[in-house]
Amino acid sequence: MLAQHIAVLDDEADITQLLAQYLGGHGFRMSQVHTGEALMSLMASDPPALVLLDLGLPGEDGLAIARKLREHWQCGMVIVTGRGDAVDKIVGLEVGADDYVTKPFDLRELLARVKAVLRRITAVHSGAQIATAARSTDSETMTAAREWLDFEGWRLDLAARRLNDPNGAEVSLTTGEFELLQVFALHPGRVLSRDFLLAETRGREAGPFDRTIDVQVGRLRKKLEVDAENPQIIKSVRGAGYIFIPGVQRLARRPS
Repeated sequence: MLAQHIAVLDDEADITQLLAQYLGGHGFRMSQVHTGEALMSLMASDPPALVLLDLGLPGEDGLAIARKLREHWQCGMVIVTGRGDAVDKIVGLEVGADDYVTKPFDLRELLARVKAVLRRITAVHSGAQIATAARSTDSETMTAAREWLDFEGWRLDLAARRLNDPNGAEVSLTTGEFELLQVFALHPGRVLSRDFLLAETRGREAGPFDRTIDVQVGRLRKKLEVDAENPQIIKSVRGAGYIFIPGVQRLARRPS
């Protein structure tokens, strides 16, 4: 099995060397880059499965680099930066980062978060491969069970990890958005706390920064709601969490 490729972008060589040595010692293939231009060149020639990205790059906008990564590549992205302000974290997550780690960091915790992001990415890619294979097979001869969650005309395909709107158009979801929507749709009509949502979507790797859930809920509302400022599908419950309002119909097609 080929080692998973991770790129580290930081202007401080000692940081990239430390991470390359530590993560390399745990079986990853590492690349070190020190500018956004160098990272873009690497993405074109040898795209990594995950990028560790510093925001505080001299003369460069780290958030702009993060947006470009999210727009053009389906890699994992963990922001590793000295910016620890809550606003910076929220903005970093909103531009599409899978996780946010502040300096100084514990190497073991960073390793756990990297592995968690890579596991989620692998699950998404596996689901996409299954979906592609299924679409290429005649529907009468499909052997894999398929399951969907339908609500308000929307359809969430659990096997393909895909969301279609009421008109049938596919709506792009990040890994975190899909997992969060799945949890909501599996628990309709129940008030779900942020702690519960974090545990269900991130398990043991969940950290104390529960605003991650708020950010992802905000993203989902922009994609699901007619008016994201007046949500009717995912409502907030003051002091308690969130509740998924629509009734959900669970549909399945079993092997014949």
